[in-house]
Order: sequence, then structure tokens, then C-alpha cells
Amino acid sequence: MKIHGLEKPWGSRIRIFNARTSTVEEVTPVTKTDEEWKVQLTPEQFDVARKKGTEYAFSGKYHATKEPGIYRCICCGTDLFDSVTKFDSGTGWPSFFAPVSDLNIRLVPDDSGGMSRTEALCARCGAHLGHVFDDGPLPTRKRYCMNSAALDLRKKS
Repeated sequence: MKIHGLEKPWGSRIRIFNARTSTVEEVTPVTKTDEEWKVQLTPEQFDVARKKGTEYAFSGKYHATKEPGIYRCICCGTDLFDSVTKFDSGTGWPSFFAPVSDLNIRLVPDDSGGMSRTEALCARCGAHLGHVFDDGPLPTRKRYCMNSAALDLRKKS
């Protein structure tokens, strides 16, 4: 079975970092049909996360959010980014300098639209999150430029 170009055999398990417990867990990849995703997601979430769309700059609900918490995948709930790594890149999209763990993000080349970029996908369900660039702040110099529509903020209490 393929998830956005990633081969996932039935019954395989992957390792994912759980930010709430600070542990690595073995989980089953999440696979659903487009029809199942459409029931779960809004049209915008489906377009962005499942069809590799993008939201307009400065239109997403998290681009200026400063609330503390963990940003999770809108499709499967996998922990992706801690708000402590979020910064204002001035691009109009939520930007982070690092994921909670490299286990939770898959990076793949993306040459669509006449550009050479690196696409960021959720490692568990293959959701399109956004792109990664090498113009971020220290300590990583990375800018994970994500779509708000692909994220769900679980606020810290």
C-alpha cells in the first residue's frame, strides 16, 4: 500500500515520538480512503493535507498564534511541533525550527510547480504538512513552513 509515495505494507508498525509522555511508541500507520478522509476533514483540510494544497498566506488560524502547546496532525493526531520552536518567519504560515522528533516527520523531494523544495509529511498518515527550507533561525537553520489547515493545536494547560 502506498501513502503519498511511501511504501507501507499491511500490518507494519512505525516508531513515533509522543511529546506528552516523552516516549517513543510503536504504532500502526493510518490509512483511509479519500471518502473516509472527506468525512473526517473539512474541505480545506482535505485539500491541503490529502491533496497537497496550500492555504493563502496570512489566512491560516495558526500563523500568528502564540499559545503554548503541541501542534498535531489534523488527520491522525500525531505530535508534530512544540510551540517553543515556533517563530515569526514573516511568510504568513506557521513556522517552526524543529519538529518534536524526526521520527514524526517524513521529508521528501518536491519538484512540483517548477520549484525544487523539500516536502514535509506526517510520518504516520502521509498528510501533506508544508515544506522545509534552509533559511530558519538557530539552532537548526531550518524553517518548517506549515499549513494551519494540516495542524491541530493541543494547548498546554
